[in-house]
Amino acid sequence: MSYRNRLEKSNKWTSALLIIGSFLFVSPMTISAQTLADRLGYPPGTKLVIIHADDLGETHAVNAAAIKSLEAGSVNSASLMVPCPWFPEIADYAKSHPGGDLGLHLTLTSERVYYRWGPVAAADKVPSLLDGNGYFHHDWEQNQHINAKEVEIELRAQIERAIAMGVRPTHLDSHQYRLIMNGKELFDVMLRVAHEYKLPVFVNRDWFADYPYLQESLGPDDIVLDHTVTIGPELLPEKWAEFYISALKQLKPGVTEFVIHPGFDDEELRAATRERSTWGSAWRQRDFDFFTSNQFRQILVQENVKLITWREIANMAAGK
Repeated sequence: MSYRNRLEKSNKWTSALLIIGSFLFVSPMTISAQTLADRLGYPPGTKLVIIHADDLGETHAVNAAAIKSLEAGSVNSASLMVPCPWFPEIADYAKSHPGGDLGLHLTLTSERVYYRWGPVAAADKVPSLLDGNGYFHHDWEQNQHINAKEVEIELRAQIERAIAMGVRPTHLDSHQYRLIMNGKELFDVMLRVAHEYKLPVFVNRDWFADYPYLQESLGPDDIVLDHTVTIGPELLPEKWAEFYISALKQLKPGVTEFVIHPGFDDEELRAATRERSTWGSAWRQRDFDFFTSNQFRQILVQENVKLITWREIANMAAGK
């Protein structure tokens, strides 16, 4: 199943692509009545939001837009793709901004046609993850066997490279949700590695119905996000701002992550993404434009929405 098909399937969970809920601490059998907002010390009814930029390290245009968004304060969290060509640039930024909320976007696919990347681990250690040219597969077909042991080798290699280059990640998430939506064995690998490095993992409670193994694997101290907003391929460009405004106005109390993809619509990013428009340069420019706009800031004030970060969540979970 392609990434687009996976996203379209996930989008069927709601008619507006708005998955509503609250962060909860979850055990396989029970759900605590105390929400993450409670644990963070916020009063009942508070609307908390993480504005999270994906795919940093993919290109210079993505890095530049994300950095500008982060420094403007409207985007307050992001995750980095260690295997990508422009990771050293964003790793240097992370090293010089140790207080930033920067996680790792664990990456096991290389989905573009002409702009490719491969593993951090030695190729002979992770052959099931690679195509005939030594890059990550474009996609994971249903008959594609991905070896879980090799996945674990690659995840550890990515985390270790990030740390060696000065990144101190605040959380982990999964590029294209590969480690979330491809079975318990791969999710357990991600969770095991996250526990070893004492990092929270982005998991959405509303995924439990379609992927019940997620809840089965989580322990009482794992953090679960069940309120997430993202844009799908079917949305028309002229509806971009309208979608985000509606999502912000419909927020329920709790903690929400907006998963966005800022970038600059320049020659570099157009070349890297030219084979299809989804998550391409114009798409990413629209995300950048909205989340750095005065309109976005005004809506946060009007709706009494407060921004928080994964760093705050991780510190709370660690008792800091």
